[in-house]
Amino acid sequence: MTQAWHDDPRFWEETALFQFSPRAWARAREQVEAIAGLLELEPGTRILDIPCGPGRHALEFARRGYRVTGVDRTAAFIAEGRRRAQGEGLAVEFVCADMRDFRREGAFDVALNLFTSLGYFDDPAEDRKVVANLYASLRPGGLLLVDVHGKEILARDFQPGDWQESERALLLEEREILEGWSRIRTRWILVRNGGREEFTFTLRLYSGAELKGLLEDVGFRDVRLLGDLAGTPYGPEARRLVAVGRKAAPT
Repeated sequence: MTQAWHDDPRFWEETALFQFSPRAWARAREQVEAIAGLLELEPGTRILDIPCGPGRHALEFARRGYRVTGVDRTAAFIAEGRRRAQGEGLAVEFVCADMRDFRREGAFDVALNLFTSLGYFDDPAEDRKVVANLYASLRPGGLLLVDVHGKEILARDFQPGDWQESERALLLEEREILEGWSRIRTRWILVRNGGREEFTFTLRLYSGAELKGLLEDVGFRDVRLLGDLAGTPYGPEARRLVAVGRKAAPT
């Protein structure tokens, strides 16, 4: 059986210089500040960041005094997060696990799924399983924040090709919409050191209504749709699709 793109550590490790560039690390500071304001986080809040990559958000939350657990299935990212945390003397728990499997009942006040990390899987039931795991891992009244590239935004701004450049490499992108705007296939061509590598991946696309429906189906209440992490409405000028939902308290 062919390994799924999201299960291939080479995909993550080879493209990390673009996904987690110095600019992306720098942006994490303002993103964390926006999330803290949006969710009105108090000192000591227990935060789950999943998947966390090499920890750019998890580490920034820890610097601000929050109790953070970062979860990712890529061992190299977990190792980097631990190394950075140790270097700064930060108490961040990093766990190497798949988000389809990680569940820690009632352990967190807030769960974060950032950077279009929902929609990896061919079977939509696996997305639902991820959201159900997040629901179970929150205390009653806890909050979930999901940040994706919304279907409406992609349709408005769609470009079939693009490219990114760093000091060490060039990344060419080709995009194709699949299944009536249900999914998008992206082909990345990485050129560096005189050679080239190709990676192809697909993502499930969520409209605002579809993402809200998924969260509500799992049990989240008071689901809000926002156009960015600052909390602007999800409308024609939205830059991201951000959904915030609350775990229902026992009756």
